[in-house]
Amino acid sequence: MDYRFLSHNTHLDDPAEFSSRDPQLRRLARQVHVHTSALLARLPRETPGIYTLSGGRQVGKTTLLKQWMSRLMEDGVAPERIIFFSGELIDDHHSLLRLLQEQLAEMPAGKTCYVLLDEVTYIKEWDKAVKYAADAGLLEQTVLVITGSDLALIREARTRFPGCRGDVAQADFHLYPLSFRDAVGLKRGQDEAERWQRGKLGKTSMDSLFAEFDQYLLHGGYLTAMNDIAQKGRVSSSTLTTYSDWIRGDMLKRGKQERYLREFLTGVIKRYGSHYSWNALARDLSIDHPKTVADYAALLESMDALFIQRALQEDKLAPAPKKARKVMFTDPFIFHAVMAWLRPEQEPYHVQMLPLFQDPVLYSRLVEACVATHYHRRYPTYYIKAKGEVDIAYVDADCFWPVEIKWTRQLRPKDLKQVSCYPRSRILSQSRQVSTLQGVPVEPLPLALLRV
Repeated sequence: MDYRFLSHNTHLDDPAEFSSRDPQLRRLARQVHVHTSALLARLPRETPGIYTLSGGRQVGKTTLLKQWMSRLMEDGVAPERIIFFSGELIDDHHSLLRLLQEQLAEMPAGKTCYVLLDEVTYIKEWDKAVKYAADAGLLEQTVLVITGSDLALIREARTRFPGCRGDVAQADFHLYPLSFRDAVGLKRGQDEAERWQRGKLGKTSMDSLFAEFDQYLLHGGYLTAMNDIAQKGRVSSSTLTTYSDWIRGDMLKRGKQERYLREFLTGVIKRYGSHYSWNALARDLSIDHPKTVADYAALLESMDALFIQRALQEDKLAPAPKKARKVMFTDPFIFHAVMAWLRPEQEPYHVQMLPLFQDPVLYSRLVEACVATHYHRRYPTYYIKAKGEVDIAYVDADCFWPVEIKWTRQLRPKDLKQVSCYPRSRILSQSRQVSTLQGVPVEPLPLALLRV
């Protein structure tokens, strides 16, 4: 095989040593918290086809593929039937096609083979090579798994492979950062997480649950940050820089200007939790046109860094096209990484991250964003803007379900006028008790988040 990819294919030399020699698996084994994604059990096995795995950078896609390689061999797949390619080392579709032709010719005939093509969006016009290979019959006995961090590009490319996706229920997968439930299960154990999820918690357990939620607001669903806290008692500056550099690097690679990116992200944080139009945001920036603002937002959304929450058009269960939007980061840790880049500090964990708990406004807005993005992983998720406002309205079973976030210990009836207008409403609060207010159920927010 091509020598450039040898470090990612050590299983071909000695399958028994793969976990200790592979760069991702070796690094993973040194961590306090080692996560196994539920996607591992859902990835394709014997059905040839083209499959996609999307998700933001540094979320663990490469590690998941390496874990899958290990799992395949444990299940009896011969090492020579599995190959891993990194798109970072492949220039264009011509190089990719030549690589596929050469490698598939070397792999055993008559049995399903597995080609893992990581970060394919680095490869210029990669989809041309994949389509040609499929049309030419090169992939008839191949499970080809493609990963990418540009969600829009991956989504668009999927439409170019009709009839080649594999005869399975799911051909496209999305890897998110760990959810709050994942993080609790990893740190506390699945038995404890399931016991908490059932909701019968005493005071000590409820306090522990709220403490875990505060920790989640610091490290989010990113294992590197979680392990930093476990090993060092803080998130290191280098970890924060790694994630902010990912955002900057990918934006620059797509022809965007760092100055505009800095202005845009500063504007997002300044208005965190508020709704506004692109015109309103552009007026406060040196960016000339609201379309440019929209372009930056859309690109960051396609990188899984931002979630743009639209207002709900209630009669159509669809976004209201003319209403303002809320813009939030898809994970609390991305918020911190961006803050550390915009406002550099010697010790960002102690100077920026921990003090957020003393800022009730920012604390509340970060909580609301965390809940909204969790619902967004599973449902179309909006907010309601009528006479009043409802923070979240997710759509399920052909109706919408309003959720109001009240991150305060004291709930006032006058703050609930809008949410109380709807059936199926819920209030998620800082209260440790399940109760009702004006006929609306009130739940401890971290407890409800465990169940999303």
